[in-house]
Amino acid sequence: MTLLLACISISAGSARADYPVKPVPFTAVRLTDKFWAPRIEINRTVTIPFAFQKCEETGRVALFERAALAQKGQLTDKRPPGYPFDDTDVYKVLEGASYALSVHPDPKLDAYVDGLIDKIAAAQEPDGYLYTTRTINPESPHAWSGKKRWEMEERDSHELYNLGHLFEAAAAHYQATGKRTLLNVALKAADLLVRTFGPGKQKIWPGHQITEMGLVKLYRITEKPEYLELAKFLLDSRGGSGEYWQAHKPVVQQDAAVGHAVRASYMYSGMADVAALLQEPDYLHAIDKIWADVVGTKLYITGGIGATGAGEAFGRPYELPNMSAYCETCAAVGNDYWNFRLFLLHKDAKYIDVLERTLYNGLISGVSLDGKSFFYPNPLESAGQHGRSPWFGVACCPGNITRFMASVPGYFYAQDGKSIFVNLYAAGTANVQLDKGPKVKLTQQTDYPWAGKIQLRVEPSKPSKFAVRMRIPGWSENRPVPSDLYRFKNPVGPTFRLTLNGKPVVARRELGYAVIDRTWKSGDAITLDLPMQPRRIVANSKIAADQGRVAVQRGPILYCAEWPDNPSGVRSTLLPDDARFATLYQPQKLNGIVIIQTPALAVSRTEDGGLSEKNQVLTLIPYYAWANRGRGEMAVWIANQKEAVKPKPWPSIASKAKVMASGGTGIRAVNDQILPSSARDFDTTFFHWWPKKGTTEWVEMNFDKETKVSETSVYWFDDTGRGECRIPEAWQLLYRKDGAWIPVQATEEFGIQKDKSNRVTFAPVTTDALRLEIKLKQGWSTGIYEWEVK
Repeated sequence: MTLLLACISISAGSARADYPVKPVPFTAVRLTDKFWAPRIEINRTVTIPFAFQKCEETGRVALFERAALAQKGQLTDKRPPGYPFDDTDVYKVLEGASYALSVHPDPKLDAYVDGLIDKIAAAQEPDGYLYTTRTINPESPHAWSGKKRWEMEERDSHELYNLGHLFEAAAAHYQATGKRTLLNVALKAADLLVRTFGPGKQKIWPGHQITEMGLVKLYRITEKPEYLELAKFLLDSRGGSGEYWQAHKPVVQQDAAVGHAVRASYMYSGMADVAALLQEPDYLHAIDKIWADVVGTKLYITGGIGATGAGEAFGRPYELPNMSAYCETCAAVGNDYWNFRLFLLHKDAKYIDVLERTLYNGLISGVSLDGKSFFYPNPLESAGQHGRSPWFGVACCPGNITRFMASVPGYFYAQDGKSIFVNLYAAGTANVQLDKGPKVKLTQQTDYPWAGKIQLRVEPSKPSKFAVRMRIPGWSENRPVPSDLYRFKNPVGPTFRLTLNGKPVVARRELGYAVIDRTWKSGDAITLDLPMQPRRIVANSKIAADQGRVAVQRGPILYCAEWPDNPSGVRSTLLPDDARFATLYQPQKLNGIVIIQTPALAVSRTEDGGLSEKNQVLTLIPYYAWANRGRGEMAVWIANQKEAVKPKPWPSIASKAKVMASGGTGIRAVNDQILPSSARDFDTTFFHWWPKKGTTEWVEMNFDKETKVSETSVYWFDDTGRGECRIPEAWQLLYRKDGAWIPVQATEEFGIQKDKSNRVTFAPVTTDALRLEIKLKQGWSTGIYEWEVK
């Protein structure tokens, strides 16, 4: 979608239907601020080269080389890739590199990209088909691919998904360099799709959407209506299949966000493109209803979407757990693609409100400050189990970061021929060509998002009448989001101040904008002052995970508490409602941030099970910056009521022991002394063996010295209806003696009940280690919330 920012201008002045608002291309916007400019430069100089390096190291680039050799009959290594969509990781980084080349010539990068395109072109089959795993071994491609072209597309093959990312990369490269090398590859593949699918031909819908957006970009470049018609055909072919793929109903009948969140946001973006270009009101009506469902019931306060790792999907309305929040980085990118398109359709600032919340919080949290490690999910709470990774087996998120970050300036301004929309704020310049007016140079001076004063200098090439629409962020007017999903605990006012050439001005308010419509001359300046005091946010009472808690926001930035700044604990902190906030800019901390500090209480358990409190200073940092200093506790939602505090327990035999297991994920949870509210409490840490199923597994507890024990209890994890973990078939407890494992003599059955601690007493033993041996049910995995020992 990001090329939309550049290529909508191709149709400027034409009579064909299109978005009523056109973005100012990112190539016409230069940011010079302390927040975005360094990030964009790190993306260009660090993240893009690093991602290309990883694509080389992991064999993704070699897939194209092997496919070329296979067509010559010279390939001996016919192993399939790790995933059939591994091709797209190369395409996405290539797209990001093209955007970077648009604004910063780099002969070395340009030459590397040219070489990469040569490899991609050589991998393409004569009729335009490009899907390396099948070309490498047509008789036995990846298990998800099927024996014939397209037969598994509506499930797992990702053939069309791969081509969608190819189309996006090709459009970007052509726009950036004027070279047709990759564009020719893409057009050859697109023509194959036109010959294969459509009315009277084969019917199909992409299992993973993005092909629709890619086809629209090729249509904008070539003006071939077949590409746009095919995009609509792919959308209209959906229906009668599962929610996971958003194929449960025809797209025009869908009214709620369901299934895989990335696929969904890409599809809604494609629907917006078709709605604009083909004037399809039914499409627009559908995505408007879906947007209301997301913003009203399924949006995280970070702007993240996708509550559950089961299917990387939207959850039920108001199902927004924090510890297990999925909020995939790609879904944040897709959410901003979709909201930006809705703004272009409706001219309403509420869509930019959502875009800004996502951009400053749940999107850039996906990449480390040094640009070389990433988050796949972006949870809102952690007990230390979450950490950044330099790469992933499924590496969609790093590539998406490279292409999105390079095009961030293109989201700042837009125009509709008679108005300039100022959507986002950062120091820098922009050159705007009004469709029905002069060229206008805009210069912003501001320290946003750390400061709320924004000065915009307006310099038309000649005195001209037009409107400047300054977005008044919803958060500045006591609306965290454009729904009742979240609200500020204490409304404030006045919400903003606006002056023109140093004098107060009364501006017309329209759809979230302050509109100044006048004859502008060079040197005119607007000053907008936004309130920047820290604010407490509370969640709708239907969001169970956030009750008794508050989140803290300052400007567009959402804050969190993290372990290095709060040695007394994070999840065990109580933040009184009357505690005052103090702010401090720290230029050396986390690449320069404003921290928030406030008096709070650290709550912990006493030896007899009671509670103790002590005063502490709670320090909050921007959420996007967490996990840049290692693993540890983090929370966005801080308890402001005692019942929501998770106090630090008094150390026990089990909590001091070293735990090991036969594989699995989340081993720290086994003895962290945190019990869940139920077997489906996704805001409590848990350990699991998935994807192992039906096997016998073990977990050990090793004490630092021989200890006399006679009782144990296990709280099983079971995610029925969401995932593939169930309570086990059976289990037993053994103790170690002279290096051998011996079953304990239990006085009661080894329980396998849900929603409780399964307590077992046994004849006392003195040992330095205990072991649980667990038989998983056939076809199912299992997990543990807590293992206690007395």
